[in-house]
Amino acid sequence: MQSPEPPTTSPSNQGPQLKRVLNLPLITLYGLGTTIGGGIYVLVGKVAERAGMMAPLSFMVAALLSAFTALTFAELSSRYPKSAGEAVYVQQAFNYKQLAVFIGILVILNGCVSAAALANGFVGYLQTFIPIPDWAAIVLISIALGLLAAWGIGQSVMAAAIITLVEVGGLMVIIWVARDEFSTIPLRSHELMPGFDGVVWLGILSGSFLAFYAFIGFEDMVNVAEEIKDVENTLPRAIIITLVLTTLIYFLVTLVAVLSIPPAELGQQKAPLSYIYEIKSGADPAVISLISIFAILNGGLIQIIMASRVLYGMSRQSLAPKALRFMADINPRTQTPIKATASVIVLVCVLALSFAIESLAETTSLMILIIATLVNASLLRIKLNEDNQEKVTRINLPLWVPACGLLVSFSFALMIAVDLLK
Repeated sequence: MQSPEPPTTSPSNQGPQLKRVLNLPLITLYGLGTTIGGGIYVLVGKVAERAGMMAPLSFMVAALLSAFTALTFAELSSRYPKSAGEAVYVQQAFNYKQLAVFIGILVILNGCVSAAALANGFVGYLQTFIPIPDWAAIVLISIALGLLAAWGIGQSVMAAAIITLVEVGGLMVIIWVARDEFSTIPLRSHELMPGFDGVVWLGILSGSFLAFYAFIGFEDMVNVAEEIKDVENTLPRAIIITLVLTTLIYFLVTLVAVLSIPPAELGQQKAPLSYIYEIKSGADPAVISLISIFAILNGGLIQIIMASRVLYGMSRQSLAPKALRFMADINPRTQTPIKATASVIVLVCVLALSFAIESLAETTSLMILIIATLVNASLLRIKLNEDNQEKVTRINLPLWVPACGLLVSFSFALMIAVDLLK
């Protein structure tokens, strides 16, 4: 079947362009920075509180959920390498501007809510060093991250890459100081097996709702597509590498966490990884707390970059309301969307000061799942409407991948929505 010509979008602004400076290592570190900084340092204790000793399994379930959608994003990013990627994908698939605008707004809100959750997580670690009021810490760090994001994509992503290497090193330190716990696995293996107990599986699923937030990252990566070199090849590879490395790191860290500290006790800690380090090494956890602070800040920085790029991209692709078209402006000196970045910072501050971290994390997960449902549906529709001559060669998934992504994302979104309404 010959499909109709795909809808096109035309830039609303022909001024300065975004600068292509990101290669495979940088964009992979960018993805690792937003996923690792956004999850394991903040939520490992909360997931353990819900899933108990099954917390590692919760992270694996969340990884499986993420895998289908990550692959879908990988193919779509090679087809349509644009900022505001999700909105562009939906527009290409359904040619329905209102739906594309809805998903674009949802992506922006998701970035802001996620950054707000990280700002809240940052406070707990910072207060191990400085007795600063919560509101002051949130406002100051949001402004500081906004200034860094506005400085330049090369500078901000390079800073994020360096911090990512440091935070991964911090996780390796946690695994190292608790390495003796691995020898207890044969004796404690029964504690790590869920069996067929329905209550246990409900705990695993509940934990995976939160753990899914820790895998957020690949959707952020597609929104800097216009700043990546050889984007059609580089971005899909980076998405897949990021998912594999993140899953491995999360599993190992969560496993040593629940083997080292009773899950209920772990769930009560504001800085869970610092607590594990202190218990297992007997040393001052200041270094781990400092790394944790930078990890959380890294995730927040990347979320702010992503949300501002989507706001910019929607304006540039004429998918934003006319009143917001000025967000397409690029500062000729920094080559970044400063107006869009400032708007994102204001919203992050409001959200971080108004809601608790768990509510923000679950809301982020729900929004991501709605976005994932629509993105998987978009690829499914595009692939069903094209003939063999139209298929891309860089990455070409079988139909069952976006179909599974659609089914899983919609099911999890429904379960989280029900859980939030209780």
